[in-house]
Amino acid sequence: MSSKLNKDLSAKFRNLIRNFSFMIFCYFIFFFSLAIAAIIFPDLELDRYEQSGLMELMEKSPWKFALLAVVLAPILEEGIFRSLIRPTKTSIFFFFGCLFYTVGESVFPSEANWVLVNAILILSIFIFCLGLNELLPAENWKILIQFLNRFKIPIWIFSALLFGFVHVFNYVENIYFDMVLFIMIFPRIIAGYFFGKIKLENKQMIWPILMHSMNNGIVILLTLPFQLKGI
Repeated sequence: MSSKLNKDLSAKFRNLIRNFSFMIFCYFIFFFSLAIAAIIFPDLELDRYEQSGLMELMEKSPWKFALLAVVLAPILEEGIFRSLIRPTKTSIFFFFGCLFYTVGESVFPSEANWVLVNAILILSIFIFCLGLNELLPAENWKILIQFLNRFKIPIWIFSALLFGFVHVFNYVENIYFDMVLFIMIFPRIIAGYFFGKIKLENKQMIWPILMHSMNNGIVILLTLPFQLKGI
């Protein structure tokens, strides 16, 4: 049993590395094509938008930025965007928990005590999930899971597109969209596609979370040393 488990884990890890490598290759193709497009179409103004909020956080608190990018963001974002792809009952609870936490955190003022805010949110999530489990009969859970599994491919593609779209707010504060913004978020759509793919293939939430963390970790490794020089 242990040998079979190790082989399964090893196969899933190899699949993670394979998908991650192909994702990086797709990034390379995208940015290479973008460089050519910038030469052919100089009026695109690809430097029109900047991730000013993220850059400010990176400059002021590089270690906090690293923690958020490599740990918290992958957990919450994958919980919201990938939990409903071929879900289990546990992953549906995970979806609601991450969604509840993300929305709830935005309600509290920024100066509120961090420990108190998280304690309230975690307790609220626990009570909500407990109530949902009690209110929804086992047969209804089965029907819901079967329904979501039937549409796993559309959910996968939609989640990748939505994942890219919400990152528009890294560049603008209000709902706004143009060709340059689409180009800016296209790498996130690529990432969302591969995060969903690994969820479908490896069938557990830990794998898209890990892949997301690896993706953000590369950015941190490339940019954080330059920020630390300025401290």
